[in-house]
Amino acid sequence: MRLAVLASVLGLLLAAPTRGAALPEPVSHAEPGSALTVYVMTFGPGRAVWERFGHNAIWIHDPAQGTDQAYNYGLFDFRQENFVLRFVRGQMWYWMAGFPSESYISQYERDNRSVWVQELDIPPAARIELQRFLQWNELPEHRFYHYDYYRDNCSTRVRDAIDRVLGGAIRRQTLPLPAGTTYRFHTQRLTANDPLIYTGLLVALGEKVDRPLSAWEEMFLPLSLREHLRKVTLPGPNGTTIPLVKSERTIFESTAPMPPGAPPNWVAGYLAIGLAIGVAAFALARGAREGRGSRAGLLALVGVWSLLAGLAGVVMTGLWGFTDHVMAASNENLLQLNPLSLLLVPFLAGAINGKARSTRVASGLATGIAVLGAIGLLIQLLPAFGQVNGPVIALALPAHLGVAAAFWSLRYEPPTR
Repeated sequence: MRLAVLASVLGLLLAAPTRGAALPEPVSHAEPGSALTVYVMTFGPGRAVWERFGHNAIWIHDPAQGTDQAYNYGLFDFRQENFVLRFVRGQMWYWMAGFPSESYISQYERDNRSVWVQELDIPPAARIELQRFLQWNELPEHRFYHYDYYRDNCSTRVRDAIDRVLGGAIRRQTLPLPAGTTYRFHTQRLTANDPLIYTGLLVALGEKVDRPLSAWEEMFLPLSLREHLRKVTLPGPNGTTIPLVKSERTIFESTAPMPPGAPPNWVAGYLAIGLAIGVAAFALARGAREGRGSRAGLLALVGVWSLLAGLAGVVMTGLWGFTDHVMAASNENLLQLNPLSLLLVPFLAGAINGKARSTRVASGLATGIAVLGAIGLLIQLLPAFGQVNGPVIALALPAHLGVAAAFWSLRYEPPTR
């Protein structure tokens, strides 16, 4: 019995580790990067005009480092040096940076903007590569980029960063798919809450924004990126495919109404305004023969209209010829609103007060402006001209025709001096 006890004690002593000896490390079979979780964060539209298009970011949860970083490509600062000049010239510099996801989400909740997240089921090695790329990208020497509203913005940068680590899978699957929309389509529907901004963008943007978009291009909008990611698949085990989006959830639901799904049709409203200007100009010219009030009203109406139309033409010419705003080039609206209207302004007072030379010049200029507007309408029948500018034609052409008729009326029936 004693021998048995002694043998047991010796066995325990021999099996126990000696002081200072290291225990063997448990073997981990987890693939490197599998602990990382990658999300696409999508934020709904806000109140400011630059917030109407929504926003997004890449969120990486890293339990090993104890971090939750949301990488945001949409940073800019009004106090930046030469901000206004860069904005006008189309040479804006944006930058990206990472923020703690919790405080980042709270910011959008305070602004009453919806927050959605999509967990991406990408390979662990790609998760590591994405995290390293984003960390490299936020370094001071790499964080800035030349912003383009449609082709290189906060959403396309998120799309491209993920597509980069997936070997171009998103681009291959979405570039051949027609979206059935255009840049103008989305611009109009998302700015319909502000008629002045809506009209300004309608006038300033040229034919390039009317080209049909692919699903890849439509992802310049954060909410479209969210939608199209749902359709992307990746290679799975045994020759199968798996969805890129593993799961989705809503973190915060805004109480603000969502933007309309399609742009409003305001052609009738623009036409009513254009007809009102044209008819009023002609009526005031008919009454200018004997009525001082009609002459003053005609001067004010045509003066304001000519200034607005001429300045719009100057802006469009400048955007097309002297800036990097590519989407403002080849703008057919220059046939409707052009700098010639400014040349009309110095002759208005003389023509309205019966001076023969001023009346001849004013009637000639007004006729030329109206003819250009009519040409702009006629070329819409040609297949080579596809700019969607019906509302601008509806506004400008009736006004120009009415102003031309007014000055021809003054030319043949000059006011009594």
